[in-house]
Amino acid sequence: MSNEIKSTIQKVIVGKEEVIDLVLTSLIAGGHVLLEDMPGTGKTMLAKTLAAAIDASFSRIQFTPDLLPSDVTGLNIFNRKSNEFEFHKGPVFCNILLADEINRATPRTQSSLLECMEEKQVTVDGVTRKLEEPFFTIATQNPIETSGTFPLPEAQLDRFMMKLSMGMVTGKQEEEILYRFMMGNPLTEIKSVCTKENIMELQKEAASVHVHKELITYIQKIAEATRTNKEILAGVSPRAAIALLKASQAYARIKERSYVVPEDIKFLAPFVLAHRLVLTDSYGDARKAVTLVEQLLDLVAVPTEEWSR
Repeated sequence: MSNEIKSTIQKVIVGKEEVIDLVLTSLIAGGHVLLEDMPGTGKTMLAKTLAAAIDASFSRIQFTPDLLPSDVTGLNIFNRKSNEFEFHKGPVFCNILLADEINRATPRTQSSLLECMEEKQVTVDGVTRKLEEPFFTIATQNPIETSGTFPLPEAQLDRFMMKLSMGMVTGKQEEEILYRFMMGNPLTEIKSVCTKENIMELQKEAASVHVHKELITYIQKIAEATRTNKEILAGVSPRAAIALLKASQAYARIKERSYVVPEDIKFLAPFVLAHRLVLTDSYGDARKAVTLVEQLLDLVAVPTEEWSR
């Protein structure tokens, strides 16, 4: 099923096979994705295409400085006829949420997503309402735009399983994009290839992917290495280690394996861990954080076993 979703997305998105795999990994692992890149690189298009490929409810929120938390979660409105307050659901009540330009909203509005993303629920006026499963957030932000933006705090960044970048296309890929969009938008021709129930089934399958006890120790040692490095002020939390574990299981499932191998963990670690690090200097330097994770991976011994057992 993941291959069908991937093939459908590739009818619109040219190249970017790795990014598509990582987005699907986060979806199947039950996590969320932060896409940070230059304007016009296809961040929003990727999110919309993923939503179109799955027969599930989709909402898009354009984050702006004047957006209120109630515009995200919903609010209680007094009904004069019934003489009671009625809850009007916000756009967060969906299966796939596109939080466009999330760093343009104020910290108060950004924080309205914390409970939604971590606990899959919304609390308004003391009443907690569960979000429908699956719930998957793709947030986008522009790294070069600083005017009128509010950087995501560490607590918000920690809610994202992965931070990804689309990257620029090659000349050949750009030509292909021009051909595809010459006669219109190929997104309008996309048909759904699976249901939300299929996604939930994939999530169950990923959770049952075998992880050898040596690989559990390997993940723990990688997490611990981020807490003892002098260039890192604050290393990753156990939540990050859990995210790396679940992402590894989902990635193995996408690669049609019933077990995780060390290469899965090494490949995913920079995407899962780097954005969670607080560096002693170069605050916000995403490239340095990725480099540090890659250096730590070289220092932690890779176990050797028969991983399928």
